[in-house]
Amino acid sequence: MPSEIIQWFPGHMAKTRRLISENLSNVDIIIELLDARIPYSSRNPEIKKLTAQKPRLTVLNKCSLADDAITDMWQKKFTQDGEFCLKCDCLSGKGVSQISQSVKEILSPLLEKFEQKGMSGRTVKAMILGIPNVGKSSLINKISQNKKAKVENRPGVTLTKQWVTTTIGIDLLDMPGVLWPKFEDQRVGENLAITGAIKDDILDNERIAAVLLTRLKELYPDLLCQRYKTIKEDISPLDGYDMLTLIAKKRGCIIKGGEIDTERVSNMLIDEYRSAKIGKISLEVPK
Repeated sequence: MPSEIIQWFPGHMAKTRRLISENLSNVDIIIELLDARIPYSSRNPEIKKLTAQKPRLTVLNKCSLADDAITDMWQKKFTQDGEFCLKCDCLSGKGVSQISQSVKEILSPLLEKFEQKGMSGRTVKAMILGIPNVGKSSLINKISQNKKAKVENRPGVTLTKQWVTTTIGIDLLDMPGVLWPKFEDQRVGENLAITGAIKDDILDNERIAAVLLTRLKELYPDLLCQRYKTIKEDISPLDGYDMLTLIAKKRGCIIKGGEIDTERVSNMLIDEYRSAKIGKISLEVPK
């Protein structure tokens, strides 16, 4: 299987880094969203440097798509590392109501200072950060109970900053998703591609689908076999591409002449993973 390094650093992401730096003085706290399926891969290593000493709340978003037990393990790890961490799902609304209380707990020293200065009604300002397609705009809309932030299930939709007011005493600054220039760890790049943080049209979806099948065989063989009507003995000796061919035949992804429609089966597999039709699957566990 090819092992070239996935790289993705369009100009608007360089702009986002500048926007973050320029707007830090305007916010009280950072709310960083991670994809609960890939918390390590979806954490931009530059965020900590960019946000300096600002208080931060870590939110494990899309938890309804992830393995519950593993998400609990990630939350415990972040908490043990001294971070404030919540589980959340921006689509169902699970955990969203906890965000306001957590922000107020984290900022309690600052809020006490405001009260002492007669500013008890001052609105808290929070910057929402995360990689593309992690659910920032969806979360903002759920919190604000409207559709002020543009939402689509693809990366790169929010291209500039936008302030959103809410009824919970927090103004939210939605920032474009920001990746980093180069993924030195190839597995990180693959995880981001599998979950949709990188635009599909710049990647080889057949390769990504083959990688995904290899991960599923390693981590969730029972779910893989159940979804695609096969048995472990059949898939055990197969690599990702061979499994892709097997699934294509079972799903009837065949074009004229009996040739495998690799594009169709690859897109189907990736879509079914992202929508949790295969099951609630996490691709990373805490170390």
